[in-house]
Amino acid sequence: MLTGGRGMQNKDWKRKWNSYSYKFPYFLLDVKHELKKKGKSKQASVKSWELTEEEKMLIHEIKECTRQRNKNNVTRTHAYYQFYLRYPEIHWALLGHMVSRNGGWNMTDLKGELYTRLLSEKDQLTYFSFLERGNWLIFLDVYPQFLLYEQSVKRSKKLFHLLPFFNVSTFMETMWNHFWRTGDRYTLAIATVINEQSYLEKKVIQKAHFKKTVLNSVGFKLYDFFRFNHILFPFYKDETKRETLLVGDTMRHFTSLHERILLGKRLYSLLFCRENILSGVVDWAHDHPHTGSRKDYWPHLFYDVNESFSRAFYKRRIKKCQLRKGAHRLFSPRLIYAWKDVNHEDPESGDWFEDWNIIDYLIDKGETTDGKIYDEYCKTLEKIELAIMAKKNVLLREEAEEE
Repeated sequence: MLTGGRGMQNKDWKRKWNSYSYKFPYFLLDVKHELKKKGKSKQASVKSWELTEEEKMLIHEIKECTRQRNKNNVTRTHAYYQFYLRYPEIHWALLGHMVSRNGGWNMTDLKGELYTRLLSEKDQLTYFSFLERGNWLIFLDVYPQFLLYEQSVKRSKKLFHLLPFFNVSTFMETMWNHFWRTGDRYTLAIATVINEQSYLEKKVIQKAHFKKTVLNSVGFKLYDFFRFNHILFPFYKDETKRETLLVGDTMRHFTSLHERILLGKRLYSLLFCRENILSGVVDWAHDHPHTGSRKDYWPHLFYDVNESFSRAFYKRRIKKCQLRKGAHRLFSPRLIYAWKDVNHEDPESGDWFEDWNIIDYLIDKGETTDGKIYDEYCKTLEKIELAIMAKKNVLLREEAEEE
């Protein structure tokens, strides 16, 4: 974890990461040289008084569009997908869409059949606030970049010198300029993974408030152990669209920036290096607008209306991701009914970028995953049920002792 002995841990992962013998790619030398210069000087390339009236209007319009689409997880997730359809060369838009779907499922889990039996209402709100803040911040950072790219394409001239006016890292200004010159889709996507996870690290993970109330809590460690670590990508098995399969990967150490970046690289590989998965994901996403309910991908197991009595003694319902005979489906509400929209405070200013060596992550070192997640996910659901049963037994024992 990055929350303790951080310096030693960073040295450890850097030593392990750099132990592999990879020659620095020639095509990234311009990026390396530019970022080395920027690491010494963080002066903005354009001053506010140098902006034209047209640029000022564009900045205002992009901020307003971002604000409107940053209302909640559903609006953000939809915006990512729609942008990808318009500009499929921006791979992160689809990757972000699928990861954001998982964020929404994690949010509604907190009000669903299982976690309401494990977590107090206070913990539910605390964890939702943590998830929502991160989801909101990433959209606030990345979506203006997308809209600025869109305007650059429409006007046939790059506009990335305006990124600092959206508090976007100077790292991404370099990477967008590189993409404009080269059209290198992989490098831009991984650069965006690096940027968003580094931004999240600075704005959320390392904040004392979230460390105290979330990351170091016993409840979060339980939540992290059970479900927070699964990233699921539903996709159609074939063109008939009759069967939805799952692929994905598992985050082992959420509080490690290094591990989150590597997970992003593996998920990218899973999504964009297998044509059948890519086409199956895009078609599935088109046919299943994001609601936040896990019914979206498995209606045989989850339902967005509660079919059981919430106060009834819980009996195990799941076996190998199928309902046991006579069991009701698990309640998985839609986001709009689970949580109200949140009014967020603006993040403090400040660029996360300090060390140009972060670009080592841009090198493709073969980070891949087989995507097999079904069995692990099924076992996780069964473990949660066992935890519910165990908690109930403890409460019954305590009540008996009191009597």
